[in-house]
Amino acid sequence: MKPFQSEDLSLNRPHPSTDSANSRFPARPFWLLASLGIAACMALPAQQPAGQPAPSTPATDTVTQQVDVLAFRSPVAALDSPTSSRVLTDTQLQRASSIGLDGKLRTIPGFDLFRRSSSLVANPTTEGVSLRGLGSTAASRTLVLLGDVPLNDPYGGWVHWEEIPSLAIGQIEVARGGVSDLYGSSAVGGAVQITTQPLFLPTGTSPFPRPELVLESGYGAEALNDNGARLRASSGRWSSLTAAELIGTDGYTLVAPNLRGPVDVNSNVHAENALVLLQRTLGEAGSGDAVWLRGNVLNELRHNGTPLTNNATRLWRYAAGLDRQQWGSDWQLRGWGSTEHFRQNFSSVATGRASETLTRNANNPADELGAALRWKRALATSLVALAGADVRDIRAEDIERPTSSATPATSTTARQTDEGAYGELLWTPGPWLLSGSARLDHFQNVDAATYTLATGTRAPQPSIVQTIFDPRLGISRRFGNGLAVSASGYRAYRAPTENELYRTGQVGQQTTLANPSLRAERTTGWETGVSGQSIRRLGASWRASYFWSEVNRPITALTLKTTPTATTLMRENLGQLRSRGVSFDGTLHPASWLELAGGYQFARATVTRFVPEPQLVGLWIPQVPRNTGTLQLTASQRRIGLLSLQLRSSGHQYDDDANTYILHSFTRVDVYASHTFHQRWEVYGSVENLLDRSIDVGRTPIRTLGTPQLARFGTRITLGGVH
Repeated sequence: MKPFQSEDLSLNRPHPSTDSANSRFPARPFWLLASLGIAACMALPAQQPAGQPAPSTPATDTVTQQVDVLAFRSPVAALDSPTSSRVLTDTQLQRASSIGLDGKLRTIPGFDLFRRSSSLVANPTTEGVSLRGLGSTAASRTLVLLGDVPLNDPYGGWVHWEEIPSLAIGQIEVARGGVSDLYGSSAVGGAVQITTQPLFLPTGTSPFPRPELVLESGYGAEALNDNGARLRASSGRWSSLTAAELIGTDGYTLVAPNLRGPVDVNSNVHAENALVLLQRTLGEAGSGDAVWLRGNVLNELRHNGTPLTNNATRLWRYAAGLDRQQWGSDWQLRGWGSTEHFRQNFSSVATGRASETLTRNANNPADELGAALRWKRALATSLVALAGADVRDIRAEDIERPTSSATPATSTTARQTDEGAYGELLWTPGPWLLSGSARLDHFQNVDAATYTLATGTRAPQPSIVQTIFDPRLGISRRFGNGLAVSASGYRAYRAPTENELYRTGQVGQQTTLANPSLRAERTTGWETGVSGQSIRRLGASWRASYFWSEVNRPITALTLKTTPTATTLMRENLGQLRSRGVSFDGTLHPASWLELAGGYQFARATVTRFVPEPQLVGLWIPQVPRNTGTLQLTASQRRIGLLSLQLRSSGHQYDDDANTYILHSFTRVDVYASHTFHQRWEVYGSVENLLDRSIDVGRTPIRTLGTPQLARFGTRITLGGVH
């Protein structure tokens, strides 16, 4: 495979402190997609369904039984599910004090990124997701989906948390524990499903009687700005959703104050995103038969803490789907693709942090295509069968241009494919639920080669071909209407990304070397739990679980060399790691105006085998604390408004495999308040890190800190729609 003929996306740009006018991407792709979507929505005339008057008041929230869909690709009552899941509604997401989606998801204990940093200041290569104490590297050990379409970066496996406009998100479901039996690679720690805002009224049978426009604008410390818009409209069988968002901040300096030098400046992000969804109903309203098209775009520029280090991403995604009930079965067809350019500058900082030298520029174009087909049928009143297949094809390139004339510029190209087929049976005899599922994957990384650009010399890289089988069994037993016990066991896997195989990365003064000989991670795990609910008494629901996961050949960064100013690591299949512990989630409504929600996870995650360096056995997995907990207290009165206090606590953890660099424990308090006028105009304010704690997020080996106290305020206006 020949190198891509990619455009020059050089990052030799000044820091915004010296030239802010030129520090951002051209906004034309963003505004083009946003304008087309808004124009499409505005072209749809308002239409009131025949014989159906518009409601005069909004639907009120009620305490209902949570239904999980993600873990089994079929609706299962949360009380009966053998898998631990959490659902966050759009209301809960709005009440979170953080702007970034990753910050909102941190209200779930055990959810974290590779490092503790907020995505507003983090390098994209540190934004992989960790669940169940399994940790992550640049790549995520958790699969993230938008409407069943993968959102993990096709080249690096990380997640772009500013990709989806916040006003477009209707719900997020998080399933903890391996689900590769239905979803394939990356779902070893779990999966996250993002669902867009509904195109129909809460009854699910009628479109919105008139267009709804929501406008939101917020501003805060560090020149933080967050501006968004959402438009929903329908006409006859057609419905549409358009959303767009602008996010920007001057950020802050990550390096601890006592270690800073003249070279240290703010880390920040300026991002633009947009999403357009167009859907046509095929059958009667509420039947679920529909065909849809979706497109979204992300443009972002990040500065990484020194004048010469920055990175940028330009990402286009497109998807289409068909949902149809035919021949007594439910059919689902999906097709998707993406085109991405990621580019980054690297530098070497001098001792004393007085100056830096540009060392290289990396450019990583990647293209992805995928398709999936799923079939589901009720074979009997209590028996449901499901089967499906999917394919994913990724072609990417790593172009490295060192600044030293002694090191030649190179281009490494590769193709990665994954074909999988799966099946599942769900049987619900009386109070029992039994599930069995399995998936067969054929993964390969081929046509890999490194070209020396000056001479055209080609050096082939090793090929990887693996066939992997992942089963899962689950069982639960309900006792009455409010108590259930469950157990499940599974196998899962994660294939190495092309970033891990071929690209050398750097965060601060920590350099991680690539390894083209990596193999897929294999996970074996099981979980047992007790869950309960009491809708009449206090509206309580809870789940307690014990989990055990063992990962063979985990891909991690192994320390090769350490100096007072720099650390060199290399990606390796470590041997074996094990995470076992307990988790608890609960929600309580002691009064109609008061909600208490929280959770706790204890995870003992250690290295259990590594023959080349046995001294690592028994040490903690990097970036995984033993104890994490969250607590949210929300009080709401129509006349007064809403007040939400959010607490997150984490025990200490280590930044490296040798457990040399400790990141101390922390407790962070956030607050969010809002008031709504006449149901259409809302004002809000929030403070992150209310007590202004200094939170360790990294030692590379330089100590870096998390978000300081950050206050913001804003307003949200709703026009049209149903009120």
